[in-house]
Amino acid sequence: MFSSSKIKSVDFYRKIPRDLTEASLSGAGLSIIAALAIVFLFGMELNDYLTVSTTTSIVVDNSSDGDFLRIDFNISFPALSCEFASVDVSDVLGTNRLNVTKTIRKFSIDPHLRPTGAEFHSGPLPHYIKHGDEVDEETNEGSVALNSASFDKLSHQYQILVVNFYAPWCYWSTRLKASWEKAAKIIKQRYDPEVDGRILLAKVDCTEEVDLCRRNHIQGYPSIRIFRKGSDVRETHGHHEHESYYGDRDTDTLVKTMEDLVDSIPQEDKKIALEDKSNVTKRPAPLSGGCRIEGYVRVKKVPGNLIISARSGSHSFDASKMNMSHVISHLSFGKTVSPQVLNDVKRLIPYLGRSHDKLNGRSFINHRDLDANVTIEHYLQVVKTEVVTTKSSHDHRIIEEYEYTAHSSLAQSVYIPVAKFHFELSPMQVLVTEDSKSFSHFLTNVCAIIGGVFT
Repeated sequence: MFSSSKIKSVDFYRKIPRDLTEASLSGAGLSIIAALAIVFLFGMELNDYLTVSTTTSIVVDNSSDGDFLRIDFNISFPALSCEFASVDVSDVLGTNRLNVTKTIRKFSIDPHLRPTGAEFHSGPLPHYIKHGDEVDEETNEGSVALNSASFDKLSHQYQILVVNFYAPWCYWSTRLKASWEKAAKIIKQRYDPEVDGRILLAKVDCTEEVDLCRRNHIQGYPSIRIFRKGSDVRETHGHHEHESYYGDRDTDTLVKTMEDLVDSIPQEDKKIALEDKSNVTKRPAPLSGGCRIEGYVRVKKVPGNLIISARSGSHSFDASKMNMSHVISHLSFGKTVSPQVLNDVKRLIPYLGRSHDKLNGRSFINHRDLDANVTIEHYLQVVKTEVVTTKSSHDHRIIEEYEYTAHSSLAQSVYIPVAKFHFELSPMQVLVTEDSKSFSHFLTNVCAIIGGVFT
């Protein structure tokens, strides 16, 4: 049996001597200091409980969006025609997609980047264009050679003026020459320009008539343009509503094409047929010499290239006159994160979102004196950032964003100038996780503060 004295020895709440219970001035001062300390420490603990904390780690990329990555872009080229502008994608695994069109839109723009019309529809180009087998030795001249003055005069005189803009050094121009002259001679015999007056075939040497070719936005050789009397506005010397011919280039096809054009305009009717019903392989020519390219492509998550250049399987380009200057309105990787979601995430990571569109609004203009064959390259290193937020113990929200660094340069090349975006994705990703805090832990700390300071 335990005695009462032994039981009393374990009493935690023993009576305090009477002299220790008496109030004193020093005791009051210490009590005020203790109360202030309790309030201060409680405020610090409450602020820490309400503050969102995160943990950042580097892990191997295990994306939920699969093996492909989307690249969105909106880029304006003041000196690249939509007629030949091509978007190509390649990578180190051997993928080589040329002239992507399904997810791309093109708009003709002027040198000040202002749109000059509706969307430019390039349409599918034939993989093979037939040429004549004629040898152009001692070719009889059947077409009319034009300069700036005669071009304006004859385009007002004839209801249809078909012009071959060529360059003597061009391989495709040389192949077309014999067929063009033969076709022009046949058309001249069938539709006498002096009597009929409905159609005339002509040619322009772009190495001699540089300004005339620039006025008509000629960038590839040969370019066959169909001008209709009354449908062009030539007073501005830069805005022409005409068509480009993309069909076969042998004599028989050219003659058939010209006859179809003439059939759409009866001889006795002097009015211009604005709606052409002929079956001719042609499309509206670009209204200006610039092009805005917007859309997206999907690429594999390996090092690769997004290349924008002038491309055609039946035209040649003068590399010394190609200018790939451009303005990037938008360039980003991955799914687009809405501004509202991005603002919510920035409460966790204030620096997030600063580099997902690093090149937006930047201009890359070729100002060099020797501006021939200048390629503009951008080297992009892409890193994925994944943020996991927690609203409750069972509610998780994941935000994925790709950010990149960019280094750009202008370099001369022996090839056709291009705008190249070389991208390289990191195999690692930044994982940011929101740390949840327990209310019981907060309550325990508050009790510890109050009890410890009081004691």
